[in-house]
Amino acid sequence: MRSKMTFVLVFCITLWGYSQHSDAMRLPYAQIPEAPDKYTSGNIISRFIDGLGYRYYWATKDLEEKDLQFSPSEESRTTLEAIEHIYHLSKGILNAPQNIPNIRNADKLTLSFDELRKRTLLNFKNASELFSGKSAEEVSTYKVIFQSKEKTRAFPFWNMVNGQLSDAIYHVGQIVSFRRSSGNPINAKVNVFTGQNGN
Repeated sequence: MRSKMTFVLVFCITLWGYSQHSDAMRLPYAQIPEAPDKYTSGNIISRFIDGLGYRYYWATKDLEEKDLQFSPSEESRTTLEAIEHIYHLSKGILNAPQNIPNIRNADKLTLSFDELRKRTLLNFKNASELFSGKSAEEVSTYKVIFQSKEKTRAFPFWNMVNGQLSDAIYHVGQIVSFRRSSGNPINAKVNVFTGQNGN
């Protein structure tokens, strides 16, 4: 009887471990997807987001609590605060090709690190798919919209390129630097040029 219960317990633990691993494997951007055949405006933006997604995936992989709480100074964001900021940027990147407003002063969500990471990666993936194959004319109709109780302001998509997209890459670089300082450097096999981890 005891051996049967032990077998069931081991089986359940193994199954749980597999499901955890399987969940991680389903997250996008462990590597960059295949490049499109054509250089359209939408495809270039899509590829830009894919590069960001790959960088973010590996910059945030296997972070520990000590890494998340690390900050180089009292005035600087912690790594976790940088991750929260990138999550909000990813929402803006996803909103633009749908002309959905970014709501200022929206209620702050309380999300775990794992949930923040998952949602950010999925936002990047969904945004990339929305841009894929789009023409210059279609991209020109996309707006960066900010909405508050007082007013709504719309900006051309150009502002997204030098705004949220560039800002997200900047902050991913911060995470890479911060985790090196907290003693947990990024995987040395990450190759942002090829978009695949080397040997």
